[in-house]
Amino acid sequence: MTASLLSDIRVLDLSRILAGPYCTMVLADYGADVIKIEEPLTGDGARAWGPPWVGDQSAYFLAANRNKRSVAVDLRRPEGRQIVHELARRSDVVIENFKVGGAEKLGVDYATLSALNPRLIYCSITGYGQTGPYKDRAGYDFIIQAEGGIMSITGPEDGEPYKVGVAIADITSGLFAATAILAALHERERSGKGQAIDIALLDAQIAWLANIAQNYLATGEPPKRWGNAHPSIVPYEAFPTADGRIAVGIGSDAQFRKFCEAAGHPELADDERFSTNRARVEHRQTLIPLLQALFRTRTSAEWLSLLATLGVPAGPINDIAAALNSPQVQARGMVQEVEHPTLGRIRLLGPVAKFSRTPAQIRCAPPPLGYHTDEVLRDLLHYSDAQLADLRRCGVIT
Repeated sequence: MTASLLSDIRVLDLSRILAGPYCTMVLADYGADVIKIEEPLTGDGARAWGPPWVGDQSAYFLAANRNKRSVAVDLRRPEGRQIVHELARRSDVVIENFKVGGAEKLGVDYATLSALNPRLIYCSITGYGQTGPYKDRAGYDFIIQAEGGIMSITGPEDGEPYKVGVAIADITSGLFAATAILAALHERERSGKGQAIDIALLDAQIAWLANIAQNYLATGEPPKRWGNAHPSIVPYEAFPTADGRIAVGIGSDAQFRKFCEAAGHPELADDERFSTNRARVEHRQTLIPLLQALFRTRTSAEWLSLLATLGVPAGPINDIAAALNSPQVQARGMVQEVEHPTLGRIRLLGPVAKFSRTPAQIRCAPPPLGYHTDEVLRDLLHYSDAQLADLRRCGVIT
């Protein structure tokens, strides 16, 4: 069997909750050996973030911890720090998301661990980064969304600011961290040296404002909320149909003309107020009510069939159940069933990237707390059964 992409990479994961665990889950999907260090007895705080629960495991924890090994070690104890130091010597990557200064207090900071292993890639994820006037602040996703501007452009046009429905600042920070780690590993092949990576949730949030931020930089005008509409493309929003609502994204003048002709209203495409996207944006307050009335004349299924025939992007507005049970999502392996050590068969989301030779895959379910403690300490660090028993008796490991 072909080796996985990162089968020769070991990641020591000191992170908790979502941003860091999401990063290491991506690396684990690509084949890295991810050793998740957790507090004895309590573990990653996300384990307690329920409901919902699957048995005694929170769904939140299950969402970001597949393909990992769990080692329960008390970092506050000298013996626990020694274990982590020994694992760091044998690892390629360390990732942590303590508050600034927290890793140093525990003796697992970059200076300490890189002295043990100069080839170590050490990634820190914090709310505001390791520098700047806000570096000592705690930063949860919701606060970062608020402070980073995304809430100001999310929600009804005439309503209150809304947060995004998932912890998007956490998730994108994890993805930025994963790409940064891969880049640093590649550079290490040339230099032979490790380095520290500083990822801030606020930086990630600002970065994925993308064209919206650039609009402000270009004009000096703060963007406003558009609800489901688009500031620069018309029509590009949700429309009511005879029996529901659909999302329609007409991204070119040619698509708009095809749509108008097929819908029986070619005069709309000939109207100089609507013939170009620039004109449609300028006259959206006139055009959108006309299109809303038009879309109400047929069912969602009828419109989606017509638009698919025309090659005009459109889709149903699914709830989560409909999205996960979509035949396309199922065909792409984005929902998979795996065996859990204590829960039996459970369903998880699958890896996104599809590789032709070295597939990303779910090799194991998110582990129970400390499930691999003995395995890792015995196989990697050569601890004896007597040593393991002593450490467990003292509460250093579980």
